[in-house]
Amino acid sequence: MKKTLIKKISNQVPQELQHFIADADIYDSSSSPEARVYFIDKDGGYYLKCAKTGMLEKEAKMTQYFYSKNLGAEVLNYSSNNHDWLLTKAVVGHDCIDSEYLANPKRLCDTIATELRKLHEIDYSDCLIMDRTTEYLANAENNYRTGNYDKSSFPDSFGYRSAEEAHEVLISGKNALQSKVLLHGDYCLPNIILDNWKFSGFIDLDCAGVGDHHIDLFWGVWTLGFNLKTSKYCDRFLDAYGRDKVNEELLKVVAAAEVFG
Repeated sequence: MKKTLIKKISNQVPQELQHFIADADIYDSSSSPEARVYFIDKDGGYYLKCAKTGMLEKEAKMTQYFYSKNLGAEVLNYSSNNHDWLLTKAVVGHDCIDSEYLANPKRLCDTIATELRKLHEIDYSDCLIMDRTTEYLANAENNYRTGNYDKSSFPDSFGYRSAEEAHEVLISGKNALQSKVLLHGDYCLPNIILDNWKFSGFIDLDCAGVGDHHIDLFWGVWTLGFNLKTSKYCDRFLDAYGRDKVNEELLKVVAAAEVFG
């Protein structure tokens, strides 16, 4: 996770959070234009995220839920005013794009597959979001209708030659997607924290909830290809997760949804 030392946080930090940043080195650790993320180098470390009003509410709730399952960071404060602010305790360890992990791709592949299977076997009966799949499909459909066909993040569009072709696959297969596991929702290497190869926690949980496990499987395959610059770990990842729970036709349906953002 990149960290760039800065002099101060650009937006006005709420008063109740001021003592967390006092006398601390502050680093910009942002990875997307939608939110600013700051690492506060104090007391073992904090992460402070700032976004538009209302954008972090779901993430705050699901991060605290994952923490209650020993799967994520502790939420110390969430406030919403002119901006949303989310303060969490840093998870011990490093994300999976750390050079230590990328240097051993086979072990990395097997590790994130095994941890994903563990996540998908956790009791989710008390989850706050019980039907992430419906929300996921509705978002894809809305983006299709508004012309959001994502060729920037996915230049090859996962093999679909047009938005119409992807949409046909999505419509024909979407009813097979279910809500039966606790999802991360954005299961990518930067969002998985290991401490000397031992699982430590998940971060960036704004897409989490109960949904179809093929969504996480899709992103697991994608992130290995993207970060390792090769597709040769796809089968290994699915084998390590467990082929008894993999339907490759449903991975194609998820891919069809993802081209619409």
